[in-house]
Amino acid sequence: MSFYVITQNISSSRLSQVELAHSALKGGATVIQLREKEASSEVLLKTARELKELTARFDVPLIINDHVQIALEIDAAGVHVGDEDISVKEARTLLGEKKIIGASCTDVRSALVAWDAGADYLGVGPIYQTGTKRCKVAPIGPSGLFEIKKRVGVPIIAIGGINESNLKEVLLSGADGVAVISAISEAPDVDMAVARIAKLIKEFKEDKNNES
Repeated sequence: MSFYVITQNISSSRLSQVELAHSALKGGATVIQLREKEASSEVLLKTARELKELTARFDVPLIINDHVQIALEIDAAGVHVGDEDISVKEARTLLGEKKIIGASCTDVRSALVAWDAGADYLGVGPIYQTGTKRCKVAPIGPSGLFEIKKRVGVPIIAIGGINESNLKEVLLSGADGVAVISAISEAPDVDMAVARIAKLIKEFKEDKNNES
């Protein structure tokens, strides 16, 4: 679960969320995460069902942001919750022990709280400035990511402004994986952008294994 592609409606994207996910899966994404803050429940459920069918064909997990009931209805692999959403403990109660639960964290304190509550992974960021999501906190940078990684015992997925140029810096700072949005959705060639990022992640992990 090292390469998350987050789908959400972005006006500058030429692709629908399902089309974007399909390109991401062909290129090597290991997780698809559906984030949609504005769509109606009916539209969100329809999209979630289409993504579930698509990800099942590629044998890749589908994570739903925030909407636990939709995750239950389509039997998604899990959910991702933020600090203004349902809590990790509540999500676990509803979903059970076998589902994946991720939590957004912006600092060491929130990371420790989410880890203690039983999150399976932490979405840490924003690492860099990003225009796809309004953030209430300043970017924490690679140094902030490093501090969180030292304190928790679950995988860290870095998010926020990550692209090909800064990917290695993020991985060197301790991220177990990355989540991307605009680096994929706004790329001139989505298939190529996905493939390049997937290749960089693979090469980094191979180099790290060879060093150990």
